[in-house]
Amino acid sequence: VQLQASGGGLAQAGGSLRLSCAASVRTFSMYNMGWFRQAPGKEREFVAAISRFGGTTDSGDSVKGRFTISRDNAKNTVYLQMNGLKPEDTALYYCAADSTFTARPSARPSAYAYWGQGTQVTVSS
Repeated sequence: VQLQASGGGLAQAGGSLRLSCAASVRTFSMYNMGWFRQAPGKEREFVAAISRFGGTTDSGDSVKGRFTISRDNAKNTVYLQMNGLKPEDTALYYCAADSTFTARPSARPSAYAYWGQGTQVTVSS
């Protein structure tokens, strides 16, 4: 499984960005997908996750109401729409894939076996 994240960049506080993660897999719908982020000197933090067919989503408390995860299984892509960006959202954002067939997508990094390379998001005040 190869994951390629894109869409990061520089945004102003209050602005929006949309991240994409394209997966090179035969059957994308086999995987729960997640987004995580890591800022310098901090631990990796759960951002959002989505179940294999998109019926269940979850998000971290710090992004609830601002970030939305979605997926398009026909395009083998998962998205993270980020609105109302804050300077504290600045981090390297990673997408990840979990192939364990759990009904509810996990918020634990250890549940995800496959990781993309990360895309940088920087929010200026």
